[in-house]
Amino acid sequence: MRKLAFRYRKIKDTYNTYRNNVGGLLGPQKREHWLQVRSDIDFETDNWHSLTLKCLNMIAQRENCVNVLVTTTQLVPALAKVLLYGLGQIFPIENIYSANKIGKESCFERIVTRFGRKSTYVVVGDGQDEESAAKNLNFPFWRISSHSDIRSLHTALEMNFL
Repeated sequence: MRKLAFRYRKIKDTYNTYRNNVGGLLGPQKREHWLQVRSDIDFETDNWHSLTLKCLNMIAQRENCVNVLVTTTQLVPALAKVLLYGLGQIFPIENIYSANKIGKESCFERIVTRFGRKSTYVVVGDGQDEESAAKNLNFPFWRISSHSDIRSLHTALEMNFL
């Protein structure tokens, strides 16, 4: 148990050290290569990443609002993905949950326990599992299944509908 606690403390330290600068972890050559790959992916997906990042930043800049990530990916690979996609500044490690073993609904319940029942929650996702979990907890659900869904979310955030 102590080894596991040490491992996760080390992972947390590494995440927090590089959350605003994954290039420091990769080194200059790999950093440049990765940024080019990310740019190419963004271009090929009609700026999917950039628009999503704008939405997340809009939420993060609001008073009393936070972004929380719930994923079915195991925690350590999820943290790596967050860093590689430049999302570390938006998601503190405490706001990243893995539903891999316990399911999305259990994660959502833990989030409610942490932030309280009086908070407003909006679940944004593309899967049936998070939609079902959101419905069971009476959370509004915003489905993202296409680029136009992200554009609609961006517009709703800009106009303060959410």
